[in-house]
Parts: sequence; C-alpha cells; structure tokens
Amino acid sequence: MTTSSRTTGENLLVRRSDHTTIRYTATGPADGPVLVLVHGWACDRGDFDAVTGHLPDSYRVLAVDLAEHGESRSTRAVWTVEEFARDVAAVLEAQSVTTAVVAGHSHGAAVAVEVARLLPGTVTHVVALDGLHYLSLFPAQSEDEADALLGMFRDDFPTAVRGLVEGGSPAGTDPARKDAYFQKMVSVRQPGGLRAIEGLVHWDMDAALREVRQPITVFGIRDLVAREAFDRYADRLDIVLVDLGSHHFPVEAPEATARLLAGVVG
Repeated sequence: MTTSSRTTGENLLVRRSDHTTIRYTATGPADGPVLVLVHGWACDRGDFDAVTGHLPDSYRVLAVDLAEHGESRSTRAVWTVEEFARDVAAVLEAQSVTTAVVAGHSHGAAVAVEVARLLPGTVTHVVALDGLHYLSLFPAQSEDEADALLGMFRDDFPTAVRGLVEGGSPAGTDPARKDAYFQKMVSVRQPGGLRAIEGLVHWDMDAALREVRQPITVFGIRDLVAREAFDRYADRLDIVLVDLGSHHFPVEAPEATARLLAGVVG
C-alpha cells in the first residue's frame, strides 16, 4: 500500500430536517475512489484520523459524525439505524458521490449495511470493523431479550457501558485503555445515546441482509468472534479474523486497519 502524505481534511457539514446538522471530514481528491468511514456508538469520526493518514493519497475519504455524536447535532425523535443511515446518505449526496465503499465500526457497521440498502446503486461494498458478528446485539432480539438488555442501560447507564467495554476487550487489554474507552462512551450526548442503543437493539439485521446484495466483509477480533456467528452468517458475511487488539482496533492499530480497508477498496 502506498504511504499517504495527506494533510488535514476539510471539515464540512450538511443540514437535514429536525434541526439535524451532520459534520464530516473530507480528504483526498474529489475524483478518487470514495471510502466512507462511520464510527461506532458513543464514538466519533476523530477515531479514524490516524487510519485516514495511512490510506493512499488517491482516495477520497469521508469520515462522518452521526447525529448527536462528535460535532453533529439533532433534535430528532427517530433514532433508528435506518435514520442514521440517512445521515450518511445526506453526506454522499452533498459530495455528489456515485460509487463508494462504506466501512463502519461496531454500531457504524449496522449503519453501513443500511446505507447499502438505501443506496444500492452507489455502495459497492460494506466493511464491518468488529461489527455484525455479536449475536447478542445485532440480530433482532425477542421482546423479552430486548427489554432485558435495554433495561440495563435505562437503570444504570454507566454499568451497562462498562459491560460493553469489558465485552469488547480480550484478556490482557490494558486497563487504562479500557478506562479511556469507558470515559469517552459514557459521556455520549443524551438522549441520543440511549435512543441509539434502543434503535440498534430493535434493528432487524437479518431482514437487512436479505435485501442488501453488496458483498459484506467483517474484520473481527479473533478472540471476540463466536463460532456461532460463522455458523449463522457464513453464507452472507465474509468474516476475516484479525489480531489487532480490542474491539476498538481502528484506534489501536490504524496502519493495519488502513491496509485492510485498502485491500477492499483496491
């Protein structure tokens, strides 16, 4: 992969309804292959800064802050995965993008799938960065399962967030690193943060996968991918195991992450 010398990109915005302002960063030539980067829940587009710096200079990279994450703001009442996908679609429209690979980390992977469903003629490939394979979160849950999971967030939000961080941290993960992730995620803006979790828990991934025709590549941390995920989705998801740290590996291993993404974009 060609080493990048790209400089800090343009900080741009697009306005949607419901007083929604989506901020994003654009780097690279306007006529280059487009790679869209979507952060995870309670994270922000800045998590991709180092990754972007390792991508080829020829790429047009769009890193998006979803509503009420990072610098994006919204007073919306709808917080579904599909609505977050419309945030990304608005950016693609503003940039006049006709062909793109969309990569999402964690919750952002679900958003990437919905962007592909929303824009089948534009999105050519979906990349999930340690997302889609968590069977207790991504596939649609039963009513009882959903109530139990969401009850933890409604009753004790910090403890539930801590559980997410611990669940995404293989044995040996630096405790200080886990604490930093926790502090960032527990500070997500409300009520958007809680509503986004509700939207994800109620998302029907299987229904989305039945409609999305584009290839989907999942780069999953080896110690965090269950055998059941392979058994259930081997015919639809290309799950590639990686050893790059924790659930937040794009932050921990940006150069290696950039290589993975460049291998998909070509």
